[in-house]
Amino acid sequence: MYHLECIECRRKYRANEVIYTCTCGGLLDIVYDYSKIHITANDLKAPLSVWKYRALLPVSREPVSLKEGGTPLYRVDRVAESVGLKKVYVKHEGMNPTGSFKDRGMTVGVTKALELGMRTVACASTGNTSASLAVYGARAGIPAVVLLPSGKVALGKLAQALMHGAKVLSIKGNFDDALKLVRDLCDSEGFYLLNSVNPYRLEGQKTIAFEIADQLGWQAPDRIVLPVGNAGNITAIYKGFMELRHLGIIDSVPKMTGIQAEGASPVVRAIKNNEPAITPEEKPETVATAIRIGNPVNAIKALTAIRESGGTAETVSDAEIIQAQHELASLEGIGVEPASASSIAGLRKLVRMGVVEKDETVVCVTTGHLLKDSEHVLAVCPKPIEIDATIEAVKKAVFSDKQ
Repeated sequence: MYHLECIECRRKYRANEVIYTCTCGGLLDIVYDYSKIHITANDLKAPLSVWKYRALLPVSREPVSLKEGGTPLYRVDRVAESVGLKKVYVKHEGMNPTGSFKDRGMTVGVTKALELGMRTVACASTGNTSASLAVYGARAGIPAVVLLPSGKVALGKLAQALMHGAKVLSIKGNFDDALKLVRDLCDSEGFYLLNSVNPYRLEGQKTIAFEIADQLGWQAPDRIVLPVGNAGNITAIYKGFMELRHLGIIDSVPKMTGIQAEGASPVVRAIKNNEPAITPEEKPETVATAIRIGNPVNAIKALTAIRESGGTAETVSDAEIIQAQHELASLEGIGVEPASASSIAGLRKLVRMGVVEKDETVVCVTTGHLLKDSEHVLAVCPKPIEIDATIEAVKKAVFSDKQ
């Protein structure tokens, strides 16, 4: 039904090979024989979940699952009015079991690890991947090892990894250093690498596209706007829409629009300068820890997704991210971590620049829950008002214009 194929030299590999990149160094993709996949919108009437779309997922055994997927698609009219558009939706991936979109890839990746007979799973992470790997490793009953950049991971994410029993290593370096080390570890010790360089991870993440089309009545929006860190998600979502179009379920593919923080924006620079590949950012820095990545492993795939779909990429400042995070929470009641809010901040900027047209239907993907980074929230929000325990003091505080 499928095989692995290099996106550079087109060399093919069997589905049962444990391999992450081609011998030429190119990234791998899962390529299906679509003539053997017979699926229509009528076949897809079950409740939303990642495994609802099992016919388009590359595993054959019973999945390791915590009921991931099925996340809400909110229409956000107040945000739409604020940014100057008619129709904006938010696909809130923070409503997955561990609070981020990473669960979609991890349910498929850990299931594939068991199918391949692997006994230990591992990853490098800025936080969300480590949390998800720890949880799904626990669910599968196999050890998980995670490498994190010291002092650069939000405590909520670190707590998840620790509580669920992962071996957590905090290294003196950034995410890119951690990824190099974990790849070496997996190669030498036979652990199964579950960063997004593993193409099976992206297969789970493409179900975001399936669900968006499903929730919109099997229509594609005009544009998808989402944060870009290691660049796997924009790649996966684009592939999901392409597959639906190939199968005749939808008629069009949205413009893939990637948003990066100003301090970690190699993909944006490559798009703006029309370069074939990125120039890595040596010292990435942003308040949005989940996208604080200077050398995204899936950059080549992401550049292709953006260009082929007629999309674009843009940067936002940390101040714009924080403003968007406040706006989404206060206007719509949707709480997301800073990286997620970059999609809203980026949309606002692109509308202002005239890149996004007023009548476009736009879906912003928010990738992680507010509680993933609660220290940040406490740092940027007003402090609680301390008062005496009297009704007079309560009334004075309630009706004060200060907060």
